[in-house]
Amino acid sequence: MEGFNQTKVTEFVFLGLTDNWILEILFLAIFSATYVLTVFGNLLIVVTIVFTPRLHTPMYFFLSNLSFIDICHSSVTVPKMLEGFLLERKTVSFDACIAQLFFLHLFACAEIFLLTIMAYDRYVAICTPLHYTTVMNMKVCVQLVFALWLGGTIHSLVQTFLTTRLPYCGPNIIDSYFCDVPSVIKLACTDTYFTGALIVSNSGTISLVSFLALVTSYTVILVSLRKQSAEGRRKALSTCTAHFIVVVFLFGPCIFIYTRPDTSFSVDKVVAVFYTVITPLLNPLIYTLRNEEVKSSMKQLRQRQVFFTKAFT
Repeated sequence: MEGFNQTKVTEFVFLGLTDNWILEILFLAIFSATYVLTVFGNLLIVVTIVFTPRLHTPMYFFLSNLSFIDICHSSVTVPKMLEGFLLERKTVSFDACIAQLFFLHLFACAEIFLLTIMAYDRYVAICTPLHYTTVMNMKVCVQLVFALWLGGTIHSLVQTFLTTRLPYCGPNIIDSYFCDVPSVIKLACTDTYFTGALIVSNSGTISLVSFLALVTSYTVILVSLRKQSAEGRRKALSTCTAHFIVVVFLFGPCIFIYTRPDTSFSVDKVVAVFYTVITPLLNPLIYTLRNEEVKSSMKQLRQRQVFFTKAFT
């Protein structure tokens, strides 16, 4: 607890993405639209899956959870970033910074675990289809989702503890637009080598090991597709390709950022935009525009809405 007693910083100052006001206005417009599309698109997926009985399958159950996580993940950082574009001095209190750090890692880790589970779900469905309903029943799916939230919470608590145990007595300027462990611990007025090593063994290892597990599972799936029919291969490839695009855009930046906590590059903020702003938008774009079953379900929901609106007006 000695680190808490030495902490004198009460707020942090963000440098943001740029100090050019013209670019700030441009970014405000672009990222505001991106955030609205992210929330609306992912919420539409959740509603569609919840109110369409034929989509009550493990794959779509996990997809609805992914959409929910993406809404939360984006909402942790983007609103504060948009606020910063309107302010000359971008500040955040120490407690709010730590809270943002906690929820950022909670939702990011939960998404990593969920994508791994979704890859396992596709492996079982494609490689052992006769055992799919037995292996991936709804009870197992609920248990897996509970486990990923538990794992994400434990990971986030560890990251938060590693950060708050350090003393902060100045400076208080964060060269970013949100609070994250690597950028915050650099401001600690003590040696952070050991803490940095723990971060690599935590966030870096989770990201790298999960990514390797995903690549392995998709490789096994691709090999097994040789035994499938042409239509089966087409559907499997379409689903796995969509999953893998999301995986690359999420895991690439995470591995780049969290496997080298003691080093920073000018491109870090650009990379961070991908996994805090762009990746949560990919889910509705990829899974909605590429999935005929989801699109047809959305049309049916829309038709039902129009019918009930006319019936009661």
